[in-house]
Amino acid sequence: MRMRRKKWARPELAACPFYIEHGEEYKGRWNTVFGSDKPVYAELGCGKGRFVLQAAMYYPDINWLALDIKSEMLAVARRTIVNELGREPENIRLVSQNIAMINTAFDENDRIDRIYINFCNPWPRKKHKKRRLTHTRQLMQYRTFLKDGGEIHFKTDDDELFEESLPYFEHSGFSVKFITRDLHSTDYSPNFETEHEKMFSEEGKTIKFLIAVKEPLPEGYVPPKEKDELPVEQGGDAED
Repeated sequence: MRMRRKKWARPELAACPFYIEHGEEYKGRWNTVFGSDKPVYAELGCGKGRFVLQAAMYYPDINWLALDIKSEMLAVARRTIVNELGREPENIRLVSQNIAMINTAFDENDRIDRIYINFCNPWPRKKHKKRRLTHTRQLMQYRTFLKDGGEIHFKTDDDELFEESLPYFEHSGFSVKFITRDLHSTDYSPNFETEHEKMFSEEGKTIKFLIAVKEPLPEGYVPPKEKDELPVEQGGDAED
């Protein structure tokens, strides 16, 4: 489901003090955008901003980067955050970024402590699977800036995406430290429920969730070979 074009989106973002339009300008120095040395967590595909708002309120001592490619999504996220808080947030930055090309905005000098991927596009067709945000080639990009021992928290309703993502993580040097195929039947906490999560749960779908930890790559590691594809736009799947 695609969000309709909103004429007010770009003007509101242009006036937003916690919006970053050109992420590549901060490549290698994301620690400077908050003016503090607090840990930095990133949500890839922030959608309407409900997840990052809940998380940032629960973890006020964490700095949050909420990335999405779609201006309409980021503008709705801005309104969601400001309307709920009644003010501009101190620990959230909205970032316009094509996640398929995330290494244009982040490098090894950036130390992101944790990554969240919530309800991304499952890309079920075989020829499109390399577009998944959990695909090996994407995970290898994240390794560049995710700190050693850093975590990826991945949540989806899609069975095939979840099961096929497990070898993606393994082949990219991540170990899974927590996994459930029915998150709401566990006592895992805190769980920040997204708009899609609520909708899927009400439809009777179980929510799959895992936490993967970045481990050192073995000596002589060679990434799995694959055919190159042109970069595609990624983001906004969580809440569109």
